[in-house]
Amino acid sequence: MGMRDLIKRVPVPMSGVMLGCAALGNLLQSYSESIRYVFGAISFLLFILLLLKAGLYPIAVKEDLKNPIMMSVSATFPMGTMLLSVYIKPIFYTVAFTIWILAIALHLLLILMFTYRFMRNVNMKNVYASYFIVYVGIAAAGITAPAYQMQFIGTAAFWFGFISLIALLLLVGYRHIRYSEIPEPAQALFCIFTAPGSLCLAAYLQSVDEKNLVLVSVLAVVSFALYVLVLAGLIPLLQLPFYPSYSAFTFPFVISAIASKQTAGFLMKNGIQASYLQPIIWIQTILAVLLVCYTLLRYGMFLLQIRVSPVKANAAN
Repeated sequence: MGMRDLIKRVPVPMSGVMLGCAALGNLLQSYSESIRYVFGAISFLLFILLLLKAGLYPIAVKEDLKNPIMMSVSATFPMGTMLLSVYIKPIFYTVAFTIWILAIALHLLLILMFTYRFMRNVNMKNVYASYFIVYVGIAAAGITAPAYQMQFIGTAAFWFGFISLIALLLLVGYRHIRYSEIPEPAQALFCIFTAPGSLCLAAYLQSVDEKNLVLVSVLAVVSFALYVLVLAGLIPLLQLPFYPSYSAFTFPFVISAIASKQTAGFLMKNGIQASYLQPIIWIQTILAVLLVCYTLLRYGMFLLQIRVSPVKANAAN
């Protein structure tokens, strides 16, 4: 199989894996700087493949973005780009900062386009957990803003994400209760439920100067409750045939571990005993590593057309 054939097979949801790898590198940084750069390099490779797909097959990508799942999941691309920019910041600060600003602008553009296309007349059966990525995902700017001394942007991104989190928990939660049937290719997207609360919590702890202990506690409890809910349904989802929606097995679990780790640090800094969180952080970290590595393996098999089980390529049908 030629390189062009491989690029043609790259699905839009692979940007979620790119994001997951970049975030996992940050999660593991305190254990090993080398491991951070390994996952950063993998994320950058996926970033290049996605850019090549958009450059060589723009019509195919444009068609994909007409689908609400595909377009919502595509917001992981600017999120991942924000995180990747911080990797190159120590070497090329101006380039990194420019990339970061462009990524935020792209995410804002996706919010506007998605709202115009899919939120003016909401069809509840077309509402999925991936909607969180579009609106709450901008909070990724809150995680990365301190690297550029741009906390005011990070704070604004947090509040937008936080308000969106409340609204979408009601909307997406209602959809899952009222219309419980989810097409098989989209079922793995359920894992995204564990991401938005943790993402908002991490953005709040990183970018907001005056932190409120009650808000931190509420976000931590809600995030952990959603994490447990997703964990309860994880095994059946892992038994599904491969779909590009497998990307949902990556970032949601990584950001949950990051949020727990940062929460423990915040509590300890404020003189509050948080040793009980350490076993939870270890479990979340190990699970995040296993799920990201497993997803990378399955994506690699898909792209290289290595078949050990039925492979279905379209996450949108």
